[in-house]
Amino acid sequence: MDLNELLVFTRVVQAGSFTAAARLLDMPKSSVSRKLSDLEDRVGARLLHRTTRKLGLTDAGRVYYEHSARIVASVEEADQAIGRLQASPRGLLRVTAPLAFTMLGPIVAEFLRRNAEVAVELVCTDRRVDLVEEGYDVAIRAGALADSSLVVRNLGSISRILVAAPGYCKRKGTPRSPADLRKHDCLTFGAGTAPSVWTLHDGARREEVRVAPRLVVNDVGLLAAAARAGLGIAAMPSFACAEDQRQGHLRRVLPSWHSEVTPVSALYPTSRHLAPKVVAFVELVRKRLTLDGATPT
Repeated sequence: MDLNELLVFTRVVQAGSFTAAARLLDMPKSSVSRKLSDLEDRVGARLLHRTTRKLGLTDAGRVYYEHSARIVASVEEADQAIGRLQASPRGLLRVTAPLAFTMLGPIVAEFLRRNAEVAVELVCTDRRVDLVEEGYDVAIRAGALADSSLVVRNLGSISRILVAAPGYCKRKGTPRSPADLRKHDCLTFGAGTAPSVWTLHDGARREEVRVAPRLVVNDVGLLAAAARAGLGIAAMPSFACAEDQRQGHLRRVLPSWHSEVTPVSALYPTSRHLAPKVVAFVELVRKRLTLDGATPT
């Protein structure tokens, strides 16, 4: 079946002549005539009475037109629906991110406030998700990426910084060097109860400090809450504690020192005809990570 034949037939009937239909379709009149002849040959019936003065539908043509007009209208509606989807962010956006990126919550909330016609499904997992197989629109990933056919958009790079509540600093003092961290209550992100090694950088300087954490937790939100409560010095992603620093709940200690820089990327299956919902979300994440302490790449 050639859908172009259905379109040509429908437009000829609606326009009332080959000439008018050719004008609507922006194609030669001879092509319109040929398409109609091919269609009649394929269905094995005459669909139009042709005279020098006018066109008329045969009985078979009337039946065929009822069906072809509905098909053409459905295709046009489908085109319009896709056009609306591509005009502005709308529909369901499925996102996957590492467990450590649960702080994407505020960014997702802002995205939803900005885009009333979008719904978001955010799944935080350290399992390597197959975007195509599992139907995700975009993945946010940190660290080096394995070679793949996915499209990669660099969002910036992040590092962990050391923060503590003003009350903790007043009570326990403020470290003056990385070595002083051994004397402090430390809060770290991860799993297990073994002592942790914090590798810190200050320009070309690098120091490894073995700390015995008072709290080890694999949820950044809980880590931030413990730091705000004055339980110790936390090593946190810079953008995850930016708002607490702005509000004075946390302050940076050893401000020139930070962990190794980790690249952050957005991945999606293809860059062709990228949906506005994906573009808008990735741009907002990039902007917020940069404003809250990431380094643009």
